[in-house]
Amino acid sequence: MFDRRLLTHFDWALLLVVLVIAALGVLNLVGVTASWSSSALPYYLKQIAWLGVGLIIVLIICSVDYRRLEHMAFPLYGITLLLLVLVLAVGHTSMGATRWLNLGFIKLQPSELAKVVIIITMACYFTRHDQPLPFSLRELAIPALLLALPTALIMKQPDLGTAMIVLAIGGTMALFAGIGTRTLLFLAATGLAGAGGGWFLLHDYQKQRILTFLNPEGDPLGAGYHIIQSKIAVGSGGFFGKGFMKGSQSQLSFLPERHTDFAFSVFAEEWGFWGCLVLLALFLLIVLWGLRSGRHAADRFGTFLAVGVTAMLFWHIVINLGMVIGLLPVVGVPLPLFSYGGTSMITTMIGVGMLLNVSMRRFKF
Repeated sequence: MFDRRLLTHFDWALLLVVLVIAALGVLNLVGVTASWSSSALPYYLKQIAWLGVGLIIVLIICSVDYRRLEHMAFPLYGITLLLLVLVLAVGHTSMGATRWLNLGFIKLQPSELAKVVIIITMACYFTRHDQPLPFSLRELAIPALLLALPTALIMKQPDLGTAMIVLAIGGTMALFAGIGTRTLLFLAATGLAGAGGGWFLLHDYQKQRILTFLNPEGDPLGAGYHIIQSKIAVGSGGFFGKGFMKGSQSQLSFLPERHTDFAFSVFAEEWGFWGCLVLLALFLLIVLWGLRSGRHAADRFGTFLAVGVTAMLFWHIVINLGMVIGLLPVVGVPLPLFSYGGTSMITTMIGVGMLLNVSMRRFKF
């Protein structure tokens, strides 16, 4: 039964910041898609609908004690692995990637579900294996295996961006749990060596993305077109921007994928440095609030959940922003709450719901 006292501890400030970012994303979508002629429902209305669904999910998550997730962690992990295997076997293929299960009324993307499930699973493992000393290489074998299985299946789809996010989430949570210095140095050296050897395992288009990242001007009308146009858009915004719906890169259709992966480039062109500073400050608030929720959590499991969700949001933000300004290869990672996409919105709102759940139950009743 829901305890009314929990409402007094509900983190309204965190929810407000989330809604402000989502509102800026919808406003950005309105400007980007205003000239698009289509009989279908406008993108910004679809985004509002997904946000509404996300808020309902947040309400449902907050009504159930997050501690119950600890007992569901490994069954959820097993179901997620099964779904990822099913994607490879009978999944829907689009633009050369097999990432969706067609359920008729909806296309499910299990790789997005894997982000949330790996947070719950790693939180469960590290909670049950609490120890005073840092984890050694042998002690990290099981969490490494838990992380490797979904990552490998996601890479097979192929979906390099989501695989990177899953690895980053698990790595951040393991680092928070405590890793010995020697073990950390060994893992870093192994990772660097693996990155070199992993080049030969990448698909041709993934190799092309990395080569384009190193030299986008080498193919300005082909592989380098996206990132070149994105950097032009960001730079042309200057300090104060060109104004709402006045960006040449977006309004004249020079910038591809401007409603999804490169939504920030549009915002930077229209609102300039100061607008970007406000948006980044809002994202920083979410990250700091997530860490605060983990710090004040009632138990170790709640702390790890908050750290995992914060890591998921943080790495999405860092990779997307690094991607659109040319500091990282283009890997198709959306900006949370801001880029258009129902699956991304739902995954993010599940994470927000978990943060709010941990925060409102920081006092034991």
